[in-house]
Amino acid sequence: MKLRQAGLDTAREIWADYFLVADCDNLLTNQDVLWKMMMENKTIVAPMLESRAAYSNFWCGMTSQGYYKRTPAYMPIRKQERRGCFDVPMVHSTYLVDLRKEASRQLAFYPPHPEYSWALDDVIVFAFSARMADVQMYVCNKETYGYFPVPVRSLATLQDEAESFLHTQLEVMVKNPPLEHSSFLSLPPKQPNKMGFDEVFMINLVQRSDRRERMLRTLYEQELSCKVVAAVDGKALNLSEIESMGIKMLPGYKDPYHGRPLTKGELGCFLSHYNIWKEIVDRGLQISLVIEDDLRFEVFFKRRLQTLLEEVTTHKLDWDLIYIGRKRMQVDHSEKSVPNIHNLVEADYSYWTLGYLLSLQGAQKLLMADPLTKMLPVDEFLPVMYDKHPVSEYMGHFESRDLHAFSAEPLLVYPTHYTGEPGYISDTETSVVWDNETVTTDWDRAKSRKTQEQEELSFEAQNSDVLQSELENWSARDEL
Repeated sequence: MKLRQAGLDTAREIWADYFLVADCDNLLTNQDVLWKMMMENKTIVAPMLESRAAYSNFWCGMTSQGYYKRTPAYMPIRKQERRGCFDVPMVHSTYLVDLRKEASRQLAFYPPHPEYSWALDDVIVFAFSARMADVQMYVCNKETYGYFPVPVRSLATLQDEAESFLHTQLEVMVKNPPLEHSSFLSLPPKQPNKMGFDEVFMINLVQRSDRRERMLRTLYEQELSCKVVAAVDGKALNLSEIESMGIKMLPGYKDPYHGRPLTKGELGCFLSHYNIWKEIVDRGLQISLVIEDDLRFEVFFKRRLQTLLEEVTTHKLDWDLIYIGRKRMQVDHSEKSVPNIHNLVEADYSYWTLGYLLSLQGAQKLLMADPLTKMLPVDEFLPVMYDKHPVSEYMGHFESRDLHAFSAEPLLVYPTHYTGEPGYISDTETSVVWDNETVTTDWDRAKSRKTQEQEELSFEAQNSDVLQSELENWSARDEL
């Protein structure tokens, strides 16, 4: 509080017009943020900051003791369902003070106002000071201005703090260029490794250099190395090439939402994964990680995945495939948790192949099913193979359906974008029907449920009995 007050005093001494408060782990990505905040013409105004959770740098309610109070007004502002500049009882972390305003002369961080009797907390002390000076605080959410990490718990270590801040940098890269460190800083070199996997495969279409560069930088920052696998561009395949590979469609398959056959994009996606399964078997790789190029990582990703892998190995779990990113399609009841292993459930019917672990035995089972002769989308094929697909007619074409499939709970990766969001592009769904290039498909426009965000699960469907690790408690997605 004394340091903040010293900064405020210095700004007044040099007759500064504005005083910007910004915590050192706040990342301002909008180059016009200062100008835009000045244009609001408020004594105290904060640009709303993004985080991985509901948490942000403002409150909409405050108790009589000066503490946070949850109100219905918060989430519509936080989600930008309402946009504008809103009067709120508290802003913190990053905000602009207009020192030209006469009322600003009464603002202080230290000492607290003579009538202040609450906890000695800098953000509450300053908010009380503003109230006593009759200065209204505002938060502006008209645009995306920057990002900051969710505060870690009191028992967190320096490593936890560092990984949380790293995750904030990764979140910035989803929609922005990477943030480069100052040329005046000397950082230790990164030492990427495969995290104990025999191989880490990252699937990427050659023409999607933007996704490739983002993923490679994201992996590098987490010190993860990978093998980039050139995805099969299904749109470039003609019928004669498809026939020469012995590919035949599963009899009777129709997309569950549109009633159409497989698209060329889905065909290419399947072949991309199929080629990796073949390489795993050909090279005899015992454990591999497969990821696609349009995902975002959860906080503490590397440590959580390492812990999961260690527990699976220690308890000698017989597994073939473990989803680390997916969309649950069976939402009527919960999935069965795995005894003695944290954050793992037996996978039920699921969509998406964002990321998964695959054992050598699992790859062998997938190839032995001879899927090219009865093809359907890869994220429909996998549930068939672990006997959890709701359409029994599809499963009837595959005699052996004994793939041992599990899923991380909660998930470790999510899509960068969902259907209908700005920046959403699907090379899989926006395509043409596999055997008729005159029939185009565009799930962007149709707003298909398949690529929409997972809907909130009912109480009965939540996997509430799964063993939770301490890291999960520190990575909660709430306001505080």
